[in-house]
Amino acid sequence: MSTSTSSKKTTRRKTNNILLLQKPWFKKVIKAVWILFLCVVIGVPLYVYTVKADLFGLFGGMPSLKSIENPQNDLSSELISADGVSLGRYFRYNRSQVAYEQLSPDLVNTLLLSEDHRFYDHSGMDFWAYPRVLWGLLTFNNRGGGSTITQQLAKNLFRTRGDELDGTLTRVGGPLKILVSKTKEWIISVQLEENYTKEEIITMYLNTAEFSSNAYGIKVAAETYFQKQPDSLNVLESAVLVGMLQNPSFYNPQRNPNNALRKRNEVLYKLYARNYIKSQAEHDSLKNIPIQLKFSVQNQNQGLATYFRSVLTSFLMKWCKDHNYDLWESGLKIYTTIDSRMQQFAEEAMAEHMSKLQKEFETQWKLKNSNPWTDSDTKAEIKNFLQRKIKKTETYKNLVARYGENSDSVNIMLNVKKPMTVFSWKGERDTLFSSMDSLRYYNWFLQAGMMSMDPETGAIKAWVGGINHKYFKYDHVKQGTRQPGSTFKPFVYGKAIEDGYSPCFELLDISPTIKVPGGVWNPPNSDGTYGSGEKMNLRVAMARSLNSVTAQLIAKVGPANVAKFANQLGISSPLDPVMSLALGTSDVSLYEMVSAYCSFVNLGMHIEPYYVTRIEDKNGNVIESFVPKTGQATDERTAYKMIYMLQGGVEEEGGSSRGISYSLKVDNEIGGKTGTTNDASDGWYMGITHNLVTGAWVGGDERTIHFPNWTFGQGSKTARPIWDKYMVKVYEHPEVGYGKGLFKRPASGLDIVLDCNRHNASDSTSVVPVEKEISLDDINN
Repeated sequence: MSTSTSSKKTTRRKTNNILLLQKPWFKKVIKAVWILFLCVVIGVPLYVYTVKADLFGLFGGMPSLKSIENPQNDLSSELISADGVSLGRYFRYNRSQVAYEQLSPDLVNTLLLSEDHRFYDHSGMDFWAYPRVLWGLLTFNNRGGGSTITQQLAKNLFRTRGDELDGTLTRVGGPLKILVSKTKEWIISVQLEENYTKEEIITMYLNTAEFSSNAYGIKVAAETYFQKQPDSLNVLESAVLVGMLQNPSFYNPQRNPNNALRKRNEVLYKLYARNYIKSQAEHDSLKNIPIQLKFSVQNQNQGLATYFRSVLTSFLMKWCKDHNYDLWESGLKIYTTIDSRMQQFAEEAMAEHMSKLQKEFETQWKLKNSNPWTDSDTKAEIKNFLQRKIKKTETYKNLVARYGENSDSVNIMLNVKKPMTVFSWKGERDTLFSSMDSLRYYNWFLQAGMMSMDPETGAIKAWVGGINHKYFKYDHVKQGTRQPGSTFKPFVYGKAIEDGYSPCFELLDISPTIKVPGGVWNPPNSDGTYGSGEKMNLRVAMARSLNSVTAQLIAKVGPANVAKFANQLGISSPLDPVMSLALGTSDVSLYEMVSAYCSFVNLGMHIEPYYVTRIEDKNGNVIESFVPKTGQATDERTAYKMIYMLQGGVEEEGGSSRGISYSLKVDNEIGGKTGTTNDASDGWYMGITHNLVTGAWVGGDERTIHFPNWTFGQGSKTARPIWDKYMVKVYEHPEVGYGKGLFKRPASGLDIVLDCNRHNASDSTSVVPVEKEISLDDINN
């Protein structure tokens, strides 16, 4: 081509360009482009600035930079056992934090590849995703949002879609509110990226995400749906949970399994498409595996130590109020003395025995063709028992408020049958019950309580307050108090020994007649007789739980002194200083009884039971450590003599603890005391070893509910088997650290030889001053 030709073409092109620039429509296009450019370059930053500054209050406030640097997230407070196991949580939203190192690689990669595969390439906003989102909106083919993980975190942390950050414009709602909320998420996302590492953002996001079923955060979600910790989640489980992030309820695998399976498989395909799943065959294999749930919603009625957790709430709420924390949202770590393994043994022992005892209880009453609530005097069924009791319920009060107290509608509604799920020892069952049916059904159940404590440290190792916390809320360890029966007798004998009597001191098995205000007191023994007339020492008398000898002793030492002695050892309930106190007529709690028996095993040193060792804040800083209070209750020689006395129940002929399992006695020192109250309303057992003191109680919710005869309702049949089964389990697992052994001996030695088989009456009187010996005539006078 010649030079002249080329020059002509160039000239022609310039001429055409000049003509194009002169056209009106082209000028409009150029103007529009400049306006758009200026809007983007100047308008968008200006808009973002006005949102950030909340100009004229139009857009609503923004979280402060301080709150972004230190975001507050409501966290459940967690109870942790002595062996490091979570016992449960206190929560409004059940959430608990984990560190990045506690997230499985499968979980992290599934999250990133499915939700934000350019996460490590952006600084909070993924601009490459916005054209796709816009195209999806224009074509009505939504293929996912453009929010990054960081933006989702911003929404979770600061509730940008809620009303808390609303302004004048955003209160209008609709697209305008969404635009402003989205803008705030962009701003917060950039600030989050400036203040945190990518790993920290991933962790915070998973810790704040909702997973339905009252599970907030990946830790609780993994536990709720798979009974796992986040570091153990595999790719299938991770795909289920990551899939739930877009719509937790819709993709809930428990409620909507088909939706969840479809979503999980979509996530798996993304992992295959992005080469995390390496082959088509592997992808197809995984896709065909059904979702395998181990679903368990966490609440205060499930898990270990439910009664303990419930009772502990009042202590923790007071502590939190005094220290300016919110138990439900502060993320406290509460370290307890409870050993999860021993707690499991205790709950298993109670369930094993009570399920059989309940069957026997029902059999005995059905043979009598009667209900188990009976009058202690007439022995007949109490009429209108249920009618009187229903009036104390909220159901009755609500019906009265609706229909009026004398309306027939109240009675009609109380007897209307409706579907309900009820407790049974074979598992929950669905039935049709009226309110009256339900009341009658539940009043047929025997209740129980059990507590196990380390006598040297004061640490409570196991606490079972009832047979099922979901259906029976009342705690029978500390909340409930009942007559202890013969388990109170060791305090009478203990006071006598403190005053100088020997375990080998002898008295006649003859029930005294003692003058008391309003008449005389002449208690029979448990067999209904007033004694055999046999001479026996105190150890044998306590082993056989003879009322006759115990009555003589309280007359010698005085009921007021016995009450004071029991108080020193750990009984805090009011004790009536009357003669019948010897037989356990004043109500006490199982908690107090275990505490007091520990004073014997701890050689006279009373140590207050405690159940919290320390409390930490959400960052692991110790806020407070707890140390139990101690004090010398009686001298160590008296305490050890009482250990010897309690061993008599296991070793002496006719002792009430002779029937415990043989395996417990081998190479081991054990003491124990049974207790049974009038009409067998309460059955007790207190068992002691060198390093564990454990008490059990069994009875009805009402004192009028009991076995039809004393034989089946005595403590050796109702309560002792729980202790026995528990101790067998403890000894079968030496890893818990409570093996067999010998009781501690007094450092100063003993002032007598503790072997009553080598003593006769004259030997024992050499230990006790003559003036201490009181004849029956003296008692009567």
